[in-house]
Amino acid sequence: MTDFGLLDTDEADVPGDEWEEIDYADTEADRIARERDREFSEFRERIKDADQFKVEESVFDEATYGALYKLVQDGYVDAFGGPLSTGKEANVYEAIGEDGETVAVKVYLTTTSNFRQMGDYLEGDPRFEGIKGSTTDVVIAWVRKESSNLERARAAGVAVPEPVAVQRNVLVMEYLGDESGPAPTLNEVSIENPETAFSVVEEYMRRLYDAGLVHGDLSEYNIVVHEDQLVFIDVGQAVTVHHPNAEDFLDRDCRNVASFFADLGVDVTAESLRTSLEAGAAPREK
Repeated sequence: MTDFGLLDTDEADVPGDEWEEIDYADTEADRIARERDREFSEFRERIKDADQFKVEESVFDEATYGALYKLVQDGYVDAFGGPLSTGKEANVYEAIGEDGETVAVKVYLTTTSNFRQMGDYLEGDPRFEGIKGSTTDVVIAWVRKESSNLERARAAGVAVPEPVAVQRNVLVMEYLGDESGPAPTLNEVSIENPETAFSVVEEYMRRLYDAGLVHGDLSEYNIVVHEDQLVFIDVGQAVTVHHPNAEDFLDRDCRNVASFFADLGVDVTAESLRTSLEAGAAPREK
């Protein structure tokens, strides 16, 4: 696990417009849940009876089952596997997707998610002006925000999971791992060349910043090693550089990354990393 190569940006698309609005209105999953036809009802009961979903019976609302059903109908998911991770805000499940490839299905829990914390990232993001205050609206916006951030990061040449499909509070994306399990986080592996690893992380931070985004929660726990490459994950909270808290989030990212690599012997501080990111970024209109 020592390659840590960078993505080729020769064919990269122009990053998306940071002022682009994202629709979080009523979805097809909501319609399916309201109509409750026979096929959906049977699917819902099969999911509720499946071992990997039993623990979530009390927190999956009807529209979440509708979202899973719609993803199956559309061919994005063929069969569900076990959980890859569980948390207060979202659970991630392994699944078989199109062409038999393994995908990750991230289900945000509309009944338990800490939407107040999410609001700190959403409020002030021009893509979500006018969002309502309900938990469900915030979670749906968050999922679409995560999908949009993944697309934008990939267009900028940052290694992140490829988004496959989004339906209401469910995001299907590239599975990072192999038959033995999910890809390990950076703090779980032995890094033979910390300087090389840091240079990759620094470059990805610069590309993200140059694309007008700040990760907002970057650390060794949100960077994984997949096929000898470093990959940023959990970009749902990433904000545009015009967000009122963007500077504070960037400072925190720099502190986390610099602290981790300084402990490995890399000559870096939060201040030097921040200066490097700003020096390498393209000029941006205020």
